[in-house]
Amino acid sequence: MTYQDTLDWMFSQLPMYQRQGKAAFKEDLSNTLILADYLNNPERCFKSIHVAGTNGKGSTSHMLASVLQEAGYKVGLYTSPHLKDFRERIRINGNVVSKQFVTGFIKRNKVFFEVNSLSFFEMTVGMAFEYFSREKVDIAVIEVGLGGRLDSTNIIIPEVSVITNIGLDHTQFLGNTLEAIAFEKGGIIKRNIPVVIGETQEETASAFKGLACKNNAKIVFADQEIIKVYDTDLLGMYQSKNVKTVIQAIKELRIKGFKVSEQCLKEGLLNTVNNTGLLGRWQVINETPKVVCDTGHNREGLSYVMNQIHNENYKTLHIIIGVVNDKDLSTIMDLFPKKAIYYFCKPNIPRGLNVNVLKRLFSKYRLIGEVYSSVNEAYKNALKNSNKDDFVFIGGSTFVVAEII
Repeated sequence: MTYQDTLDWMFSQLPMYQRQGKAAFKEDLSNTLILADYLNNPERCFKSIHVAGTNGKGSTSHMLASVLQEAGYKVGLYTSPHLKDFRERIRINGNVVSKQFVTGFIKRNKVFFEVNSLSFFEMTVGMAFEYFSREKVDIAVIEVGLGGRLDSTNIIIPEVSVITNIGLDHTQFLGNTLEAIAFEKGGIIKRNIPVVIGETQEETASAFKGLACKNNAKIVFADQEIIKVYDTDLLGMYQSKNVKTVIQAIKELRIKGFKVSEQCLKEGLLNTVNNTGLLGRWQVINETPKVVCDTGHNREGLSYVMNQIHNENYKTLHIIIGVVNDKDLSTIMDLFPKKAIYYFCKPNIPRGLNVNVLKRLFSKYRLIGEVYSSVNEAYKNALKNSNKDDFVFIGGSTFVVAEII
């Protein structure tokens, strides 16, 4: 199979949460454990950091990888979902996995995947772990895909566990309360392994403390410990919380013997995009008019984004918006400004919400705009309707952003 044939098979034959939703969610780790055993447990061959959370886990993972890279380590980075190319999910020192490795891994193991009905996510985790093992990385930053306790990545024993924050997202899998979601994400807390919590939240702190106590794990709340925050090249006011989380995680790694100077910490934070290739976090893609895209899509993530937009100077605000069809829009509608022109579109995936349904739902909240046949069509029209001192925002879904950048 060619690289494209391989991707087509991976995407079409196997359930994948990002495209199909609940059909891809597994109730336990048995498949991943079977796969790890079959691959001779590659996850045991490298050190790791495990990163979970509702918002900020992607940015935090990339910043951690960048800092460790600046310190001279060979750093694996596993994240999801990708924006443009599947290979963005698996990197070493910022370089994506080769097409040859992707096709070779699937070719070698395809029969096993089919016999055991492995999901897209399970096989991708196996691919990343085997790649990091073969390439002998010093440490890998592993981002949780969904939740924590039952996530396919949750077979590693990391040097430190990190949980950025908890919000109401993926409630159909993780529960309807912050406490229930904290329990699921807190499932990455391991026996005798320190855990860094990014943000102290009244509703979740006791759940994390209980899980840490049960596992004899040191627990640190970064926002209570870190006062001095360094700059990062990741734009957006919300990144300051993630920076505190990264600084505390690096402190825990130093205790474990990792050599990371303060200078490397500063340089790593300042060069995250260059070092790792991160895309879609308050990314400015045009200057006149100013156009920004951001992958924030749940209530907490969109709150940060809308606050940032509120602090921008502009004459007219244009918002290009598309969402997935299992999104509970009632939880986010009050965040959107009424004084904006909306451009409704559907991301080009099976789970994209019908654009006319989207317009109807938004109009109930007096958020007015027109429908467009594609994300690019919406963007083209927003640019055409904008003056140089206007502001254009693109978001609502990772998949909307992916079609623009």
